[in-house]
Amino acid sequence: MKIENLVEEVKTIAQDAGAAIMKIYADADLSQVVDYKADDSPLTLADGAADKVIKKGLEALSVQYPILSEEGKKMSYEERKDWNTFWLVDPLDGTKEFIKRNGQFTVNIALIKDHYPVMGVIYVPATDTFYYGSELGAFKEEAGEKIELRVNQKSADRIAVRSASHASPEEDELLSKYDVKDSISKGSSLKFCMVAEGKADIYYRHGPTMEWDTGAGQAILEASGGKVFKENTEEERFDYNKENLLNGSFLCLG
Repeated sequence: MKIENLVEEVKTIAQDAGAAIMKIYADADLSQVVDYKADDSPLTLADGAADKVIKKGLEALSVQYPILSEEGKKMSYEERKDWNTFWLVDPLDGTKEFIKRNGQFTVNIALIKDHYPVMGVIYVPATDTFYYGSELGAFKEEAGEKIELRVNQKSADRIAVRSASHASPEEDELLSKYDVKDSISKGSSLKFCMVAEGKADIYYRHGPTMEWDTGAGQAILEASGGKVFKENTEEERFDYNKENLLNGSFLCLG
């Protein structure tokens, strides 16, 4: 299947998952049903509903790859270590933002090949907005308009995008080295999108995330001309399908 056709099919799957999320979001009783995982991260009914839609959609595609999802079956490294190509899914990224009802939550679907995200789709259900990236470039679609995304490539007077739910002193220290003059706050994978579309120039995350939190965002950002690095270096590539799916700190530059 051509990459442009695959992107369009995955966009449809993400939009269907977004519809399932918004159905629960619109119900005041259902949207506030919250459970907690072993790591104390929240889990809503929308997480599971979106996961079912995405799994069904990906399994119906003419090209078949394994699926690694935050809400799917927990797989050992032995089960997945030989995967060359697979889907990496976060059905509802920004669950805390969903609970806060601020609209800053996303559906994330990435295609990983040889430990690297070669395609990513991020859908924002609350605004019916798509961000997506592949070898064909990075794009945003909103209100019937499609624009190509390019990073700013600024070296001074940078704007940082920071987490709405996760702040750290290490972040302040790192940003001070990059001539950051201002910052904006966003939830979920939207921070990658802000750098990709040039609304921000740098995003640093200190502390743990999971691979499904970053795969689609990295694909979009790098397709727009940006880079994602391990830790606070500008050297090591950020890889996927590690034995431990926990990410370390990372730095995104436009």
